[in-house]
Amino acid sequence: MLVVTGGGGFIGSVLTARLNEAGYQDIVIVDRFGTSEKWRNIAKRDFCEIVAIDRLMDWLERFGGAVAAVFHLGAISSTTFADADQVIATNLNYSIALWRWCAEAQKRLVYASSAATYGDGAAGFDDHGGVAELKRLRPMNLYGWSKHAFDLYALREAAAGRAPPFWAGLKFFNVFGPNEYHKGDMMSLVAKNYRRIVAGDSVPLFKSYRPDIADGEQCRDFVSVKDCAEVMLWLLQQGRDCGLYNLGSGRAQSFRALIEATAAACGRPARIEYIDMPPEIRPNYQYFTEARMTKLRAAGYAAPFTPLEPAVRDYVANYLARPDPYL
Repeated sequence: MLVVTGGGGFIGSVLTARLNEAGYQDIVIVDRFGTSEKWRNIAKRDFCEIVAIDRLMDWLERFGGAVAAVFHLGAISSTTFADADQVIATNLNYSIALWRWCAEAQKRLVYASSAATYGDGAAGFDDHGGVAELKRLRPMNLYGWSKHAFDLYALREAAAGRAPPFWAGLKFFNVFGPNEYHKGDMMSLVAKNYRRIVAGDSVPLFKSYRPDIADGEQCRDFVSVKDCAEVMLWLLQQGRDCGLYNLGSGRAQSFRALIEATAAACGRPARIEYIDMPPEIRPNYQYFTEARMTKLRAAGYAAPFTPLEPAVRDYVANYLARPDPYL
């Protein structure tokens, strides 16, 4: 069996779809669904059980012997969430409990870290190095700090010989694609603006407040969620080189380019309106992120990452433009 925490969420449900395609059906989905449409993310999936988040550790004590690996993707992922106690309990302490269980039970573990651990990027976006290099990073929000704190825990435990037989922490960059619809303000700009573009309306993007960067030329490393699922499947099957890995496309592109790609996929001209950035986010705003992907490549991952334009075109044509947009 494979356990996927956050298996009903964005990345987790797409990973579950890819695992199904690869022949894995004994999948335990760990999540909460509430009263939203989030359940539709797994409506087409093959799985053997759904376990509530707060019952997982008890479940593992009873049935964990049959588990081959844990994909730990569940987290509070909002960068504006302010309840530090809840974030620590969910993103840090829960992750520590899973790490300890996987280490003791000798089960493989792949978990979600984040590019938010890099802060403003002043220390670069390099996933090489150990604890000393990691401690130079300064995340700019509570979410990023919680992921950073667990990355440090993982490296220290691994150095002390208290690690799962295989483990990988994935620093996801700006992931976009199907099944993100429940994320609200945390959805990608493709999902947020698809209907606006189809209707012929303009798309608002933040103005730049740096003289060396034009409006709309703020850059992110946009990566397809399908490519992320491919990497996670490969890590499961490879199970050899432990450590932290960046997971992006390896190429930064502008928000303007993202909107232009979305408009082109819709068969519409790109109409962009540049608006004021809220004063409270200006001091910590990131103007550039780009994953350095040499470590993953050196570990043997050779598959290409889908360029922005075809990835957006696939998302629009095969999901957003269809009555059923779910993978």
